[in-house]
Amino acid sequence: MGALIFDFDGVIADSEAIANTVLAETVTDLGHATTLDQALARYCGKRWGDVIAEIERAIGKSVPDDFSGALKQATLERFRTDLQEVSGAGAFIRRFAHIPRCIASSSSIDRLQLCLSILGLEAEFEGRVFSADMVARGKPHPDIFLLAAERLGAKPGACLVIEDSAGGIKAATAAGMTTIGLCAASHIRDGHDAVLRDAGAVHLANSWAEVERLARQFFTA
Repeated sequence: MGALIFDFDGVIADSEAIANTVLAETVTDLGHATTLDQALARYCGKRWGDVIAEIERAIGKSVPDDFSGALKQATLERFRTDLQEVSGAGAFIRRFAHIPRCIASSSSIDRLQLCLSILGLEAEFEGRVFSADMVARGKPHPDIFLLAAERLGAKPGACLVIEDSAGGIKAATAAGMTTIGLCAASHIRDGHDAVLRDAGAVHLANSWAEVERLARQFFTA
């Protein structure tokens, strides 16, 4: 049997718009006025070290020593009040409960566990939540997806990956997996489908209903 591998932010949790809103507010407080759309364009999907470097170029100085920790706490607090699932994600996950599945995300384990708890999905992925902290190289390298397949006991070629970022699509493709580029979360902007296609997405979907149709075809085949 094959396996389902889910990215998390922007796939299951509609978290990217929230996180980037908090980031935009924080950068604005540092003296460089930033909107949500600007934060998404400048920082979303980048490695954290590159994000820090970009912010420091924008504000013309180093960020405060506690910048990363304070931003993380502010983001988690906003999640506690505002976080919702990407519409249809929970229903899809429960409908495909017979397929081995896991989460493979660039986010930290504590953030993933908090968000799963908020969304009521902890039991759906118990013991099967994998973070880039667990591997030597994060996305766009294939390491986390290969780890996920190994832990699920699935061959990479039998894995279907749902991703919303170019880096994630590239990582899953490099791992030899079939990819669906999902453009359903609130942070998605015009042209993102083309970005995912260019990154190598085998399929594109604008909703979880479309993902379900593609998944049924994949696992039937």
